[in-house]
Amino acid sequence: MTQELALDTVIRQRIRGLRLARGWSLDALASRCFLSPSSLSRIETGNRRIALDQLVPIARALGTTLDQLVESAEDEDVVIRPQPEHTRGLTTWLLSGERALHGMTVAKMRISPERPTGSEQLSVHPGREWFTVLSGIVRLRLGERTVLIQAGEAAQFSTMVPHVIGAQDGPVEILTIFDHDGERVHLHDSDHASHSSNTGQDHA
Repeated sequence: MTQELALDTVIRQRIRGLRLARGWSLDALASRCFLSPSSLSRIETGNRRIALDQLVPIARALGTTLDQLVESAEDEDVVIRPQPEHTRGLTTWLLSGERALHGMTVAKMRISPERPTGSEQLSVHPGREWFTVLSGIVRLRLGERTVLIQAGEAAQFSTMVPHVIGAQDGPVEILTIFDHDGERVHLHDSDHASHSSNTGQDHA
């Protein structure tokens, strides 16, 4: 019963929060989900029982789904405990869950000068990539260009340009965001590379 009450409270908070995020008054949302403003107010404040046939139009009006509106508030998926994946000169920690926001994947990488960055390592795929340098100096190869990015700086670029990320002088750490294509090329290919003799190929 306690869990049901807790979820009931969360649902009410979600309705109110989504309404306010859109800048809507009670009247504005009520007109979109065919409820009276007073009924909607009592739903938000807990003075009225929430009925399923009310939640469906409310969710639709708020631009969400019934599943998302009533999903459990349990937080077992909040903490991510990344496990390091190693290839030559590169260690990667996956920092986002399986349902990463908008298909994006967040990863932390530690790159040492031992990582191969020759022409055969240059990667090309659709999309864009972004990273920020946590420590060290990154040597980013973009086609014929070499760009040095210092700690505290960030870089973004089209991944249709052949590219590879390396370390200048000493080890570097970066925080990077991949879209779906970048995640597939860099992280999945590195999994394959870590089990092959050519562990430095085709990454970032």
